[in-house]
Amino acid sequence: PTVNPATGEVICQVAEGDKADVDKAVKAAQAAFRLGSPWRRMDASHRGKLLNRLADLIERDRAYLAALETLDNGKPYAISYLVDLDMVIKCLRYFAGWSDKFHGKTIPLDGDFFCYTRHEPVGVCGQIIPWNFPLLMQAWKLGPALATGNVVVMKVAEQTPLTALYVASLIKEAGFPPGVVNIIPGYGPTAGAAISSHMDVDKVAFTGSTEVGHLIQKAAAQSNLKRVTLELGGKSPNIILSDADMDWAVDQAHFALFFNQGQCCCAGSRTYVQEDIYNEFVERSVEKAKARVVGNPFDFKTEQGPQVDEEQFKKILGYISTGQKEGAKLLCGGSPAADRGYFIQPTVFGDVQDSMTIAREEIFGPVMQILKFRTIEEVIERANDSKYGLAAAVFTRDLDKANFVSQKNGNENGNKMGNLGLKGMLPDWCNEQPRADGGKQSLRDLL
Repeated sequence: PTVNPATGEVICQVAEGDKADVDKAVKAAQAAFRLGSPWRRMDASHRGKLLNRLADLIERDRAYLAALETLDNGKPYAISYLVDLDMVIKCLRYFAGWSDKFHGKTIPLDGDFFCYTRHEPVGVCGQIIPWNFPLLMQAWKLGPALATGNVVVMKVAEQTPLTALYVASLIKEAGFPPGVVNIIPGYGPTAGAAISSHMDVDKVAFTGSTEVGHLIQKAAAQSNLKRVTLELGGKSPNIILSDADMDWAVDQAHFALFFNQGQCCCAGSRTYVQEDIYNEFVERSVEKAKARVVGNPFDFKTEQGPQVDEEQFKKILGYISTGQKEGAKLLCGGSPAADRGYFIQPTVFGDVQDSMTIAREEIFGPVMQILKFRTIEEVIERANDSKYGLAAAVFTRDLDKANFVSQKNGNENGNKMGNLGLKGMLPDWCNEQPRADGGKQSLRDLL
């Protein structure tokens, strides 16, 4: 069953793919990849035409796909149409342009030799995508793989299979040869595991949780040592310095956390605010969260729809309860936002400490945690104290501070904090040096 998260009702039943279906899909992909096959003989420029044709078909059916995405995923229709579908179309067109531009090199060697490199497709690419951006994740995986001549076996998330299956029909309509793209709806422990451990899959690309990423890497290593690409979870620090533009910082911190119901891998989910502006920032963030419109995702006024399913709904409410028990101050929200469906009120916690569960684990929901800091040295150390490393941001009007903070991503042996200007970050050899005329001048002076 695939469920409408706004109502909790089943939309329809979808066939569950398992290991046997993965085996069939891999064989079809191998057949499409054989030397002499239409796909392998196809001009690179024609691969680009096919990708552009697919983008054209998605653009033709944009309104339908956006509605289907909203029905199955719960994100507001306006976001599905204006953000997700727009980026899907642009992504496919971008990689369509790259299809005939992957160049090798000629390399000069000593002696009477001619040396060159030639880029070859990897082969059968197993791709496993999540439910938070179903269409966009599909495009991000398909675009580069197909542009470079690979074939694909893709497992889509069991929560949101509908748009991926519709795109599969558009891939056929666009004219891709049979077996080049294979779409399998199914569960991770069966279909996903079969892809990760399959001896005839040459590469696996996965976007999802860190826990599952470990399992996929292990399965790939224990099978044929296939290539692995993982894009996993995050607990990204969002650092607001006291000289930041307050209006801009509040708006962007709100967006960084609440966009897509908080279901973003790179969400700014640890909001560090300097003590001078902490109280004002918290007050304004709470006001903005309270004003956020939660409701029917097909209503154009809606800013926040439901979480994707009941499991995520309960998990997020569990984190909110844990935050309260551990001493964080619940400033707004914290409860279900409707009698049915998986809606959660926009939630803001203040007085959050780094040791608290909500500050260390990925919540993946509309729960903002605001932490106070005093000095830049302190916040750099605290921001880096995480098992995640996906994204980060810093808000300041001072470009020197922005550059300084952004370069301190876990490098314990970096330069110590001094003058935040460029002069303060120069090594000792930039100090005064004797000139030929007997005078002295330093690089610091020139700067």
